[in-house]
Amino acid sequence: MFHNGSYFKVWGSRGLSQYKFRSASFNEDARGRWYINVAVEVEAQPSAGQGAIGIDLGLKDVATCSNGEKLENGRFYHNLVDKLATAQRARNKRRGKAIHAKIKNRRKDALHKFSRRLVNQHGEIYVGDASPTKLAKPRMAKSVLDAGWGQLKTMLECKCDHAGIVFREVREAYTSRTCSSCGSLSGPQGVNGLRVRGWECAECGALHDRDVNAARNILSLGAGRCPQAVGISVL
Repeated sequence: MFHNGSYFKVWGSRGLSQYKFRSASFNEDARGRWYINVAVEVEAQPSAGQGAIGIDLGLKDVATCSNGEKLENGRFYHNLVDKLATAQRARNKRRGKAIHAKIKNRRKDALHKFSRRLVNQHGEIYVGDASPTKLAKPRMAKSVLDAGWGQLKTMLECKCDHAGIVFREVREAYTSRTCSSCGSLSGPQGVNGLRVRGWECAECGALHDRDVNAARNILSLGAGRCPQAVGISVL
């Protein structure tokens, strides 16, 4: 491979020799290891998935889908925070960098697998517009950033674009309080209401899982369905 005036030998890992190189760059990770990033020509593979799905982002579960499927929060940072603190107290920078890399890789692997499965199985994906930068306050910063909302949305958008399917962010205001069956605003509200994970609609009597209900409302808003979309848009 010729790059920046020099030739480099590239090992054909994962069938790399089958593709035509377009461009490349080098980068160094936190542990001082160097990588080559190669852009190649790949034919777009349309998704064979059918139907639409809505996704509600959260902290207990990183993502909850309108069909009830959930991506559990792996708490990748919290699970290794004690080991990280020990390395930092010992001023072992090499060990600290290795732990940070493990946290990052575990989170990325879980998000990649989840996003790939959704893109393979569906033709439309709608996700709530929860912003990690707005919610990353001092008290919640570590939990919000550990969940990887922004990274998940970026992966979904890129994979959907490559597969030729619909991806859209939907304004999620009132989605957790609005009944996905009848559209009435009867769900728990306020700070104390956040602790309520299941509730019964006072209008139609439907029983809801808070996150699944929100995901169904997000799907309805994205796909323009009724009666949910009508009930929320009026607010």
